Amino acid sequence: MSGRTDKGIIITTGTFTAEARREAARDGVPPIELIDGEKLVEMFKDLEFGLRPAKTYDIDKTFFEEFKK
Repeated sequence: MSGRTDKGIIITTGTFTAEARREAARDGVPPIELIDGEKLVEMFKDLEFGLRPAKTYDIDKTFFEEFKK
């Protein structure tokens, strides 16, 4: 990448090792932005890219206990 570009980007649905993170930020070379699975999901949520917000509910099972009698 050196001498060919100003910045790089690598995307994975997994994670990056500490060594990969150090290499991506190494002095003297163009920076590489690393986007792991968690960051990718957050970006999709922030941009609502291919997503629609939805409200969900959890069932409170203790509420129904009194009706079992």
